[in-house]
Amino acid sequence: MFDQCQWINEPAQWRIEDGTLFVTTDASTDFWRKTHYGFIRDNGHVFAASANGDFSAEVTVDGDFSALYDQAGLMVRESAERWVKAGAEYNDGALTFSTVLTNDFSDWSLGSPASGNRFRLRMTVADGVLKMQCSADERHWTLMRIAPFASTTASPHWLVGPMCCTPERGGLTVRFSDFKIGPPIVKDLHDTSL
Repeated sequence: MFDQCQWINEPAQWRIEDGTLFVTTDASTDFWRKTHYGFIRDNGHVFAASANGDFSAEVTVDGDFSALYDQAGLMVRESAERWVKAGAEYNDGALTFSTVLTNDFSDWSLGSPASGNRFRLRMTVADGVLKMQCSADERHWTLMRIAPFASTTASPHWLVGPMCCTPERGGLTVRFSDFKIGPPIVKDLHDTSL
């Protein structure tokens, strides 16, 4: 799938080896709009493929998280003003699952602590709803967030892919593997099976 991706804010250091994307973040990178801090940052790294209409995307993330706001996960992006990122973020000395939903203004929601630096993420956009899930054991999914996320156009076109950034430093190394985009996986909200 990585052969169908293009960079939004290409980092200085990256490579694909044996189906794994290795990324080292540039300094002071982030995706955030306005809320609380007052600034706009749109310089984080995303290796994105196109998705039209409804879809599910998944990726396995393995990162060397250690500094405040180190983060990696998946991004779904319609524009610089309208996007969502979900993954894990290092905050207050611990790695925590996190989501940011942006519709001109960003919000930030922290979830449960991550049990390790390796995890799997799934985002599903279907019928105007975005469902974000994570899996620490690659056997069961945990709901991170569900939110309205209908396209602003008649023919939805999304950029979807692995995302990472480091607002307070540079040099976070992240490994992304088994990235895929396919038809939407629509299950009962409380069905945690893979």
